[in-house]
Amino acid sequence: MIPFLDLRALNAPYDEEFQEKFKTFLEKGWYILGEEVRLFEEEFAAYCGTKHCIGTANGLDALRLILDGYKILGKLSEGDEVLVASNTYIATILGIRQAGLVPVLIEADLQTYNFDFADLQKKVTAKTKVIMPTHLYGQLTDMEVVSAFAKANTLLVVTDSAQSHGAKTSQGKRSGSLGDASGFSFYPTKNLGALGDGGAITTNDTALAEVVRSYRNYGFKERYVSAYEGLNSRLDEIQASFLRIKLRDLDISNMRRRAIATRYINEIKNPKITLPTWNGDENHVFHLFVIRCKTRNHLCDYLKANGVGTIIHYPVPPHQQAALKDYNDVSFPVTEQIHDEVVSIPLNPVMDNAMVSQVISILNSY
Repeated sequence: MIPFLDLRALNAPYDEEFQEKFKTFLEKGWYILGEEVRLFEEEFAAYCGTKHCIGTANGLDALRLILDGYKILGKLSEGDEVLVASNTYIATILGIRQAGLVPVLIEADLQTYNFDFADLQKKVTAKTKVIMPTHLYGQLTDMEVVSAFAKANTLLVVTDSAQSHGAKTSQGKRSGSLGDASGFSFYPTKNLGALGDGGAITTNDTALAEVVRSYRNYGFKERYVSAYEGLNSRLDEIQASFLRIKLRDLDISNMRRRAIATRYINEIKNPKITLPTWNGDENHVFHLFVIRCKTRNHLCDYLKANGVGTIIHYPVPPHQQAALKDYNDVSFPVTEQIHDEVVSIPLNPVMDNAMVSQVISILNSY
């Protein structure tokens, strides 16, 4: 069996260092917002090419904190609209709604799975204040187009980078530095994954960084003195220590992901399967390798019977979720097609060449 993802195998190379870090963690007796969080924030900001990084409890909170922070700074107000992809993970939309803002869903592009820019242009109103691209599956949205559009319409750019750790533009700028602020998730399955929940905000906006650094910790300006009605959303000290270890190898593991993706794209030759579109650059870190098939359920059964694990990311689009009843009556045909056809196949740095070849052979035989 080739599992979709074996987290134990993924983290096994770090066992000894993790044990040492955990021992030090216990000996120090400092569990919240300590030296490891401070150092990780410095190192991840440097990695992304930003002035600031603020650790949070998870990726959803990271997005919400950014938007709440801009409300505190007077750049956003209750009820302002945020342009967001209709095929994103639901957390992106929840972060907007929990900040008291209104998600305006934009149809997807069938080739890139990012914004359909023609639809985006139609959705701007006087209330539109933010554009929130999601770098879905690990592939950067065309940020030159997004930035030019935002500038022309005086919009903030807040990127959902939860799946794109380490992705680069052709100019060498990394995910996390491509807008006014960015939200990351360190959920264990991510390219940079913790051993529990975790998230972060990256930004060059010093005023925003100061606000969200306080806001994530009950709004404290100093201990037990709250300037804002804040949240409790802090990156754990132990998770920060693990992330510091894994950050060293992120570029190497992303290179391995791209190498596997290159083989898949070059060697899977089955007209029943639609492969992702990619130009071969570092703008994709293949958090997921997502194919499409008209007979998806049959394909998944076939792959399972032949020892290949799969996951569907995601079976139900946000506008059809019971949790988002306000959107249940709208239609996004491309998004609905994507969610009906996509299936993620195994791609991760611990796969060896024989496993990759096996996946390719089984798919070609479908």
